[in-house]
Amino acid sequence: MTLNAISTEKNYPDLPWISLESVNDVEAWLDLYDRELQQLAGKNPQAGYGVCFTLLHGGEVYLHTNSDGDILLDVTPDAAWVTPVLTAVTQVSPPRGQIWLVPGQVLMQLILGLNSLIATSRLVVQHEYRIVKR
Repeated sequence: MTLNAISTEKNYPDLPWISLESVNDVEAWLDLYDRELQQLAGKNPQAGYGVCFTLLHGGEVYLHTNSDGDILLDVTPDAAWVTPVLTAVTQVSPPRGQIWLVPGQVLMQLILGLNSLIATSRLVVQHEYRIVKR
């Protein structure tokens, strides 16, 4: 874990990533991921629940959806190399820091765009996104 990505997450096992070949594969993965997170959260879901992707060429991307349906991405400094991919698949300009706010409707494209770059994934609870409060 880098110093810039503060985390109090519980440790869940890293699972090898299985390449998703189609929109149907992504939908099935999202459904499974959502059900597993709901089981972990129970009746009291909290901010910080999501998934962490460990990338093949270094770094991690934490993904969380907020109550508005938008996507928060915490891209660790070691994963900064993935910025051009994130920009291309989300059509969102890179943020000043490491936290991206992405419209929820690009989730499918995001997963497909990162698909070949992911080494492992794991469920995460209690990840503290480094959002500067103003």
